[in-house]
Amino acid sequence: MQIDLPKIFISPSNYIQAKNILFNADPYLSRYGTKAVIVGDENVYGLVGDRFIDYLKDNDYTVTKLMFGGEASPEEIQKAIDEIKDTPDFVIGIGGGKTLDTAKEIGQHLNIYTVIIPTLASTDAPISRLSVLYNEDGTFNAYQFHTKSPDLVLVDPAVISQAPPRFLASGFGDALSTYVEAKAVGDIHGFTNAQGIGTITAMKIAQASTDTIFEFGAQAFEANKAKVVTPALEAVIEANILMSGLGFESGGTSLAHALQNSFPALKKGKHLMHGEKVAYSLLTQLLMENAERDVINHYLHFFLQVGLPTILEDLGWEDATDDELMLVANDAAAAWTGIDQLRFDTSPEAIVAAMRAVDQYSKDYQGHALAE
Repeated sequence: MQIDLPKIFISPSNYIQAKNILFNADPYLSRYGTKAVIVGDENVYGLVGDRFIDYLKDNDYTVTKLMFGGEASPEEIQKAIDEIKDTPDFVIGIGGGKTLDTAKEIGQHLNIYTVIIPTLASTDAPISRLSVLYNEDGTFNAYQFHTKSPDLVLVDPAVISQAPPRFLASGFGDALSTYVEAKAVGDIHGFTNAQGIGTITAMKIAQASTDTIFEFGAQAFEANKAKVVTPALEAVIEANILMSGLGFESGGTSLAHALQNSFPALKKGKHLMHGEKVAYSLLTQLLMENAERDVINHYLHFFLQVGLPTILEDLGWEDATDDELMLVANDAAAAWTGIDQLRFDTSPEAIVAAMRAVDQYSKDYQGHALAE
């Protein structure tokens, strides 16, 4: 008997968010054992990681400290695994997206519990069961899907509030693409990152992420500037990490993420963060979908408020030729197997045209705003 395509929803086993939870984490960590390996970079260790290791040791954990090499590449991940002599009970990733993806790879390889502690709300990577792998030169390598999601995601707004607000804004760019991309996938009954058809639950959560950011994002951004935790900041941290993560993974990604993954093909704009690339790619997708003007303006206005890229100059591409943009477009069109099934023209020519149109539309929008 033939069955229908399955609807699949996946999530981390536990998501815990609270101010100052990091140094009160023992009750939540102890269920996974007492022998931990922790992965972080030099900056994160200096800011909070070394103090956290001291906290763990004070609570009778045995801790092996690994230094993240800066790139979530197969080579760096294997190097980290080789440094682990005795199999720990669990791995802790603390820091940004690439560090966390490295920790997930270690957890998968060693078949141990995985604990994720984001120090930024810059992407929805913390809750997902995939790792985005890169080559040593920073170009995209592959998506690595794991057999399970993280066992625990521990989110401390007191830590996240200390990061520069650019990271929070990048998280907005990433999260605000979630509903738009999931809807595009749902419209064609396409497969999601969970390897099934999207659920109503995932779509509702994706929409909630968008609604929360538009309602509280501007005031949360100001709180982050002041390095204080407010209810607005706590709300958007949850939207950037948990809501967006659940929405993208069980709802699906489409053109915006395929396009941002292809930005390195131009070999310009290496300074850009993931969510900054997604923001411009999202505007591109909205124009390709022929979204209503009020919808486009809503996203554009918010992006300008928080400093996300809306013109090619913001990407460092002000002098890019059509041939150079075509390199990115060709790469994007080939990167996602379902891209040609979307209900709008996704040819490389259409992508380049839309990227140019976003640039001009934003310039005109900003010009009119200044004239009023």
